[in-house]
Amino acid sequence: VYVSPGLVVAEPDDWLAYVKSAQISEIVIAPDERRRTGGNRFPLSQFLDCKLAGVPSSDALSFCERELGKIDITLLQPSWMLFSDGFKYSKRRSVAKRIFDLTLASLFVLVLWPFMLLTAIAVRLESPGPVLYFQTRVGLNGKHFRIYKFRSMRQDAEKNGAVWAKKNDSRVTRVGAFIRNTRLDELPQLYNVLVGEMSFVGPRPERPEFVVDLAKQIPFYETRHKVKPGLMGWAQLKYPYGASVEDAKNKLQYDLYYTKNHSFLMDMLIMIQTVEIVLLGKGVH
Repeated sequence: VYVSPGLVVAEPDDWLAYVKSAQISEIVIAPDERRRTGGNRFPLSQFLDCKLAGVPSSDALSFCERELGKIDITLLQPSWMLFSDGFKYSKRRSVAKRIFDLTLASLFVLVLWPFMLLTAIAVRLESPGPVLYFQTRVGLNGKHFRIYKFRSMRQDAEKNGAVWAKKNDSRVTRVGAFIRNTRLDELPQLYNVLVGEMSFVGPRPERPEFVVDLAKQIPFYETRHKVKPGLMGWAQLKYPYGASVEDAKNKLQYDLYYTKNHSFLMDMLIMIQTVEIVLLGKGVH
């Protein structure tokens, strides 16, 4: 990564005087800076002086998590996952989330069944083949389950095997494009929520064929399976649609953030923002 020379300054002799003159509110320490030895030793005493003067220090990973809403896996160490706040189990939160999922899914089925019926008719009239289709996905703790959707592609869309979906996918039918854009194709997944295989909010479940490959290429990838997958997720809000290993790596950083920090309030925020995206017709391919 190229860094302009104008952005790099010489290390000051007096850190406390420097942060005061430059009006610095926080010192962010990158991993390499903590490991220096020899003539350029880590200025622990000076940073402690800054901290005692009201200028705190933080590590780069925690700083990125707080400011960007993601966990940078290039900086991530297993010990940080174990000893940092988060990645905690709460029986009360788990029970409350399950009750919420059951209540909301039941309400949606009662209210949206006419739209589901019309969608099924439209899919059947446009192209031959089943109205619904299912795929095997990876869920909580790596357990496989069947995910259900209204069919939005031609019946022979995967005659040559599983492939990534892509923007302006030629396999998508006209009805399929509409129900994808409005998320109507996802409504059968209310069944997955009712039976407890999915939640309303969580990392989107991926296909086993892709998971095996991604887990080999992306560190910590399987950590996203430590929470129940969802109909909508933090990564879908924060990262544009993509269909590559690099996209999966970038989305994982947001999935890890959710896995570490998920709460009822965060779920509400994700649901509200997802509704806004659906109404505006953004982010769907």
